[in-house]
Amino acid sequence: NGIPDLRVILKAAEQRMALYGQRTILFVDEIHRFNKAQQDAFLPHVERGTLILLGATTENPSFEIIAPLLSRSLVVVLTSLDDQAMGAILDRAMTDGEHGLGKKGIVASPDARQRLIAFGNGDARAMLTALEHVVEHAPAGAKGRIVIDASALDAALLKKSLRYDRAGEEHYNLISAFIKSLRDSDPDGAVYWLARMLEGGEEPRFIARRMVIFASEDIGNAHPQALALAVAVFQAVECVGLPEAQINLAHGTTYLATCPKDNASYVALLEEMKDAKELGNLEVPVHLRNATTSLMRELGYGKGYRYVHDDPAAKVQQAHLPDKLKERRYYRPKPSDR
Repeated sequence: NGIPDLRVILKAAEQRMALYGQRTILFVDEIHRFNKAQQDAFLPHVERGTLILLGATTENPSFEIIAPLLSRSLVVVLTSLDDQAMGAILDRAMTDGEHGLGKKGIVASPDARQRLIAFGNGDARAMLTALEHVVEHAPAGAKGRIVIDASALDAALLKKSLRYDRAGEEHYNLISAFIKSLRDSDPDGAVYWLARMLEGGEEPRFIARRMVIFASEDIGNAHPQALALAVAVFQAVECVGLPEAQINLAHGTTYLATCPKDNASYVALLEEMKDAKELGNLEVPVHLRNATTSLMRELGYGKGYRYVHDDPAAKVQQAHLPDKLKERRYYRPKPSDR
């Protein structure tokens, strides 16, 4: 439960190792609930072999477990159950009279059975909890049998609970699917992932901010008005709020998905930032410097600069990059968009 309890366990583990040469197996459920300091306490004992640490978590270990502990661990991923496995568990629960609900004489329609499986969303525990709730509230039919149909489900389960954690891995998975669907110009996929996030309780401003970024990162000058619309969607979300703001988000999503795409501006920025970092403080060409003092003029600041309004050819014939980069071309828009 905390550092004091952990110290007692670790001390006992050390004594067991010293006296009997035995290692201690320590299972920690929901290990992600331990903070960094508490996780640090495991490290020396894991390294010395005093402990064999088994940790279970419903979160992505990359986000919740400190790197030193994670690097010393073997990660085993337990995936969600598929529909076939969920169906087998559900059928057994409804027919097994000793360990399940078989003595209640449950009859489930095919549609109700599938909806219970979908409700579980790969989690058998959630599905079985829902089954118990439905059976408890469903009226007894002929011969005392309990009939589970669509109406019984609607009465007992007001709304399907979608798996979504705004601070966990699913948060990142869904926004990633949303952005990639936009990038691939698939409005159907993008709106689906938008709906999943909204149904899961995602903050609409987070989605709108990502749309503003996407408009410049992935559409850019292929369709410059996309940024204006994305900003307008963000403002609409701020002004309107949920639930009506969902309409604004759907409008923006379909618009951005169907726009032509060009990430040339973003690529140019990344390449030039890389050069700026690697090549250091390259000097500004003298003709581009502003001669604000007499000394600067004596040093030649601004000499040779061609004013583009007097000499239109200057914009293509006049160097604007440092000498070391004068042959580089960073901005490479798609020919079809120019």
